[in-house]
Amino acid sequence: MKQLRSDGWYALFTVPLLFVFGTVVIIPFIIGIGYAFFSWDGLPLNPKIFVGLSNFIRLFADRRFLASAGYTGVFTLLSIVTINVLGLAFALLATTSLKVRNAARTMLFAPYMIGGLILGYIWKFILGDAFKAIGEATGLTPVFFNWLLHPRMALIGLSMVTTWQMAGYIMIIYITGIQSIPDEVIEAAHADGAGFWTTLFRIRFPLIMQSFTVCLFLSLSYCFKIFDVNLSLTGGGPYNSTELFAMNIYHEIFFLNNYGYGQAKAIVFFIIVAAITAIQVSLTKKREVEMK
Repeated sequence: MKQLRSDGWYALFTVPLLFVFGTVVIIPFIIGIGYAFFSWDGLPLNPKIFVGLSNFIRLFADRRFLASAGYTGVFTLLSIVTINVLGLAFALLATTSLKVRNAARTMLFAPYMIGGLILGYIWKFILGDAFKAIGEATGLTPVFFNWLLHPRMALIGLSMVTTWQMAGYIMIIYITGIQSIPDEVIEAAHADGAGFWTTLFRIRFPLIMQSFTVCLFLSLSYCFKIFDVNLSLTGGGPYNSTELFAMNIYHEIFFLNNYGYGQAKAIVFFIIVAAITAIQVSLTKKREVEMK
């Protein structure tokens, strides 16, 4: 009887969640896969023309899509490095004996609480008008100019904003990993004469490999799928130099009205992200086993 009651409570909380997840995620995803095999502009009254694999074959000749893949790769590689390096540095700082460590955690985590669209518009002013005004006032125009009008600097600016937003969130996960290390282990290392860097690389890092796995997964998947900051900060410009995967799909569907082709791009995008994140988790999980 107790087992039936327990199962009933589990079902009470689980079934509504599964229903919402299936309705909002699974069913639209399956329908979207079907649309990828049709040529359709997204309007209900217009006909859907079955084209088979033509939409997927077309991707390999789409220079704009291939360019967005390159920009996404560069942006993701740059961002995951800066996000995790800064997040780990913040975590090490926030776990010291500083009296202001709690205030530091709050301030460093605060940018993550700002919505992506709002964040993009704030930094659009900073990297655009504010930088230009500083350059004109100080004469440092080689550094301070409108970054958003320069293809390379606009992508770097997008990575900076993403790092500023995500580093505090990643910091919290690293803090959890660092605080889980027994004090006795660190004290024993110090007693054996290990310095800060030796303790960091030989003891702390191996013992927080689970945190590395989680943080790399979160930052990798977030950077690949980023859209809101990309939309409000650069809109894909200048000259499509910051048009990442999600932005390219958005333009294809809602501006060019190629709904079927856009869905094909979305499926390929999903496969790429799933494959890369699966490889990353597999590699870092093996590292966890080796360090135990």
